[in-house]
Amino acid sequence: MDLNDEDLIRRVVEDGDQRAYAQLVRRYQSQLRFSLRQLCNGDQGLADDMAQEAFIKAYKALPAFRGDARFSTWLYRIAYNLVMSHKRKNAPDVDQEAVDRAQAQESVEEAQQLGMARDLNSAMGELSDAQRQAVHLCMQRGFSHEEAATIMKLPLGTVKSHVNRARAKLQSLLQPWREEVASG
Repeated sequence: MDLNDEDLIRRVVEDGDQRAYAQLVRRYQSQLRFSLRQLCNGDQGLADDMAQEAFIKAYKALPAFRGDARFSTWLYRIAYNLVMSHKRKNAPDVDQEAVDRAQAQESVEEAQQLGMARDLNSAMGELSDAQRQAVHLCMQRGFSHEEAATIMKLPLGTVKSHVNRARAKLQSLLQPWREEVASG
């Protein structure tokens, strides 16, 4: 029998049922790890570490979960906070690695024909961190603007602005590609 999140959470909190929590982990681990890879600039090891830490923190904090938001939104908020905290602590290292990757990617890209995926990734790189995260949560992960606002701890209007500005910028940046596809 497949229980909903609320029933599983109740079993964990009231009965200490670790199997119920394991079911929540199985339900959300793939989606969370995918999202964290995006937030961790493709670093799968770091994303996996952050996901594991998020599930541990969520388990410990589960008795305080009020159910104001969906469990997945609450879990993503915990994971998002962990990644942002990690980025703040490691800002100099992360920045230098990003510069090195960008320089290496530029030389590879000069030698290769760019496809849509690479063009899109490049265009996404032109967005601010907040715009990129809002687009990822709303357009790639399917969260509502309200849920993304909760996860990012931003006002709803700010998240909507980030998404709208990002869309406009992406359309502008990808216009040459769209014209090339249309004429080709």
